[in-house]
Formats: sequence, structure tokens, C-alpha cells
Amino acid sequence: MKLPENGLLLRIIIGESDRYGRKPLYEAIVHKAKELDLAGATVLRGIMGFGASSRLHTAKFLRLSDDLPLVIEIVDSEEYINRLLPFLNEAVSEGLITLEKVRILRYQGHQ
Repeated sequence: MKLPENGLLLRIIIGESDRYGRKPLYEAIVHKAKELDLAGATVLRGIMGFGASSRLHTAKFLRLSDDLPLVIEIVDSEEYINRLLPFLNEAVSEGLITLEKVRILRYQGHQ
């Protein structure tokens, strides 16, 4: 798959315990992105953070949180990112969603 040089980075920040139906929300987002033929998605687990509720979430040794922050990053063309936005509008009730312009230098899988 060839991506254009200019694309968008979609970043979604949610809680680890957030759900969409019976699935973890992050899984639902990644599966939807794959279903819509987006180039790829990465889920990163944060070790500490807080958001709009100002509640601190941490993975400290003696105080393990079950709701650590998760960051889902997806880079693709504007056309493909726009395919996912209606689903995110429906599925993400709490969190942060951002878009930024990126310059794609390389996108290559195993050959």
C-alpha cells in the first residue's frame, strides 16, 4: 500500500476500562480501522495521566490502576481518516481526539 506524502495523524486518548458494547473500546477502534482499510493503528498504554475529570491514573508499584490512559495513533490520508470519524463520534463518549498534519516519509511492510 502506498500512502501519500502528506497525511493526517489521528490520536485518540481514552481509558483502558472504556468499552464499546462488550469489547474494550480500543479493540473496537482498531478493528473498525482495519475494516475500513486504514493503513494501520497502534495502541500505546500510558503509565500515568489525567484528563478532563482531573482524576489521576497511575501504574505505580503498590497502586495499580485498572484504568490507565491508552493512546491510539493512526496515520493515513485525509480521505481514509475521514471514514473512521463517524464511528469515533458514536463510540467515544469520554476522552480526547486530535488530528494533525504529518509528512509521511516511509510506510513499508515485510516483503
